[in-house]
Amino acid sequence: MERDMALELVKEQLTEHRYQHTLGVMETAIDLAKRYDADLKKAETAAIFHDYAKFRSKEEMKQIIIDQHMPKDLLFYNTELWHAPVGAYLVKTEVGIQDEEILDAIRFHTSGRERMTLLEKVIFVADYIEPGRHFPGVEEVREIAKQDLDTALIYSLRNTIMFLAKKNQAIYPDTLQTYNALILNKKGES
Repeated sequence: MERDMALELVKEQLTEHRYQHTLGVMETAIDLAKRYDADLKKAETAAIFHDYAKFRSKEEMKQIIIDQHMPKDLLFYNTELWHAPVGAYLVKTEVGIQDEEILDAIRFHTSGRERMTLLEKVIFVADYIEPGRHFPGVEEVREIAKQDLDTALIYSLRNTIMFLAKKNQAIYPDTLQTYNALILNKKGES
């Protein structure tokens, strides 16, 4: 799918603020894909559609999670997680994108997962560090992302986990497993 067509489809689904975020994620994903030799077209497409379901109603997303037999434990954690797996489903069914690598990058951009692919890491980190993001720790992760994608992913996960813990919010198990797997892998490398 061509960039302009994809952006038009997504723009219909998002607020102007979220659309600007999406443009930032797209540019950041392309930069990271070039830096780490990921598929540029897939990175661009996954970035454009990563928040496709962000503004669907909670009821619609809940029903899709149930009807499509997505992990039921999603329903017990922050609803901010829902738009990623629901988005992957809707991008496949409404937009017609069938590429599972792209769909997985969308599916796991909020939670992560063990053994993330390069494309999944690119989208996760791009979403975290895009230029419109302004919060404590983001500049550090931006700098790290220029040198080491896995370390940037570790720092973004660590910051997210600490943020949720400080707010006394439950942390989705896949997020903890992603963090642990990356830490153990890093230790194995040294």
